[in-house]
Amino acid sequence: MEKVRTRFAPSPTGFMHIGNLRTCLYAYLYAKKRGGTFVLRIEDTDQERYVEGAVDVIYNTLEKAGINHDEGPDKDGGYGPYIQSERKSLYLDYAKELVDKGGAYYCFCSKERLDGLKDGNGVAKYDKHCLSLSKAEVEKRLAAGEQYVIRQNVPTSGVSEYEDMVFGHIAVPNEDMEDNILIKSDGMPTYNFANVVDDHLMAINYVIRGVEYLSSTPKYNLMYDSFGWERPRYMHLSPIMKDAQRKLSKRYGDANFEDFLDKGYLPKAIVNYIALLGWSPKGNEEKLTMEQLIEQFDVDGISKSPSIFDEAKMRWLNGEYIKQMSVDEFVEVAKPFFEKSKVKDKYDYKALAKLLIPRVEILSEIPEKVDFLEEFGKYDTAMFEHKKMKITKELAYGNLLAIRQDFESEDDWRDENLKQRGMALAEKLGCKSGQIFLPLRLALTGAATTPGGATEMAELLGKKESMARLDFSIELLKNEL
Repeated sequence: MEKVRTRFAPSPTGFMHIGNLRTCLYAYLYAKKRGGTFVLRIEDTDQERYVEGAVDVIYNTLEKAGINHDEGPDKDGGYGPYIQSERKSLYLDYAKELVDKGGAYYCFCSKERLDGLKDGNGVAKYDKHCLSLSKAEVEKRLAAGEQYVIRQNVPTSGVSEYEDMVFGHIAVPNEDMEDNILIKSDGMPTYNFANVVDDHLMAINYVIRGVEYLSSTPKYNLMYDSFGWERPRYMHLSPIMKDAQRKLSKRYGDANFEDFLDKGYLPKAIVNYIALLGWSPKGNEEKLTMEQLIEQFDVDGISKSPSIFDEAKMRWLNGEYIKQMSVDEFVEVAKPFFEKSKVKDKYDYKALAKLLIPRVEILSEIPEKVDFLEEFGKYDTAMFEHKKMKITKELAYGNLLAIRQDFESEDDWRDENLKQRGMALAEKLGCKSGQIFLPLRLALTGAATTPGGATEMAELLGKKESMARLDFSIELLKNEL
């Protein structure tokens, strides 16, 4: 049985884009579903775009996302090095071999000559000028130390074809392809060449990448054929879009994994959601663990159409993950957001967690939901007036006096006990429970919305603070009557 080997080969140019992470995830899921090997390779040949620290970002992202590579720079599986810049000496040797096999040739054209090939739109297609140089002429110019590149020799006629696992039969006329550079003048390979050599030497037999490579894959296949190597299978993925016209991009807002973590999304929820961007499981369930994703992932479920990134949907899914967390789990991930709030170190985070778990979708909502606790002071008493519940300032004032007197004797200051007292008081006064609890919540918080009911707020504040706030609010109402 064939041993599946897939790879993720990011360039260390910054943060992890959601589209790249999805490609990584699919390559991982495909390999794991089939008991195969998932390889991490760092493609750093484009030194001009290299960003310091970006390799660490790649490692950290994969770790947080729960995508565990089997081989990579830190896990040698016998196919290393796994960093392209450390493989530089390999590429020139293979390029020379490709020249000998007729699949490539040396090019000595100057920048001026190449610029002269451009059309009115600034687009140039190389004219194979140096392909006609004799072997003796090439050797003479190399010996003289002339600067050169090595270009691929693409046939000028015929059609290059292959079967894509998602898009089916792909055929590209050879005349539509250009003799791209394989080895640059600095001796470094281009992506077009390095990925072919590396995939072959690392025994990668399933290449999973973005649809932008769909039409250039025939160029890679020509190289595989020239070398006499077996072609890999290809799976190209349609893009993730912000809307019908625009790709998801940093330019239009959050597009990176770290952006969403900073906003308080859970890594598991992000991974779960992006798995569904372009792939549909056979069941109707949308909340899937990594184990379930591995079990269910299948190429048949991958769509050819672009996917629209719906952050509202991801927020909902994130909220579903939060609802299943224990108080301790929530406090652990929510602590950085508590630390950013005005309640930092002033309240029991576990008590806050009990209120917040069913009421937040993303963790960055925490400060706005708890800051009112430290913003209590002079507030608009018009909030006490509620026509639908037939509450006036006079009624609120009288009920708060009754609550103050009744609650003062309660030593068991827990939500359920206080709620029972409030219900009993409403019955005693002959009013609706809402005419007790709404004024109480406003009196304790001064806020129109809170992450919990009146007695939950009272328990959180504690008896001393609750009674002090009741006194403040009663006095505030008294002065207006």
